[in-house]
Amino acid sequence: MLQWILANAGNGIVLAVLLVMVGGILAVLRRDRKRGGCCGGCSGCALEGACHKRNG
Repeated sequence: MLQWILANAGNGIVLAVLLVMVGGILAVLRRDRKRGGCCGGCSGCALEGACHKRNG
């Protein structure tokens, strides 16, 4: 069992790094969504006015 773990340690490290990166991206997306932010503005967006309420 220990040999298998040692043989695949590199894969585990790469997987851990990828999981941390994906988790960070999801956290940023969630934070931006809660703030009402989007990818760059509503003009020209197919979902204009549907992703968040407009002020005014």
